Amino acid sequence: MNVSGNQYLSIEQLRDQYFKQQKQSQNNAAPEGLSFEEILQKHQTVQKSEVKFSKHATNRLSDRNIELTAKQLERLNDGTRKAEAKGIKESLVLVDKLAFIVNTKNNTVITAMDQTETDDNIFTNIDGAVII
Repeated sequence: MNVSGNQYLSIEQLRDQYFKQQKQSQNNAAPEGLSFEEILQKHQTVQKSEVKFSKHATNRLSDRNIELTAKQLERLNDGTRKAEAKGIKESLVLVDKLAFIVNTKNNTVITAMDQTETDDNIFTNIDGAVII
């Protein structure tokens, strides 16, 4: 609280200062004029942009000597976003000769395989596929 000399500010002066501070904080918080919901959705979209790999998927990549390039990872992320946009919950995402089962809700790769290593190309427990 500001005190000028020995005088206290009036209620009106305090109110004006309070509203002035509120306007400044609102301008600083959302410079684009976005609502809280829009800012939250934007933040969640950025957070969800990269797929995670489950322990099982990480082990499969290692066991099968599969190494993803940055470009392949980018395409896997793109395929996952497309699957989620179409309402697919458990998706098969094919990138080059690599196959990934992805849980789109958790944005997590459940398992991975190289299609050239096996003759058995049967995928179960999926409700959609994306070929990138």
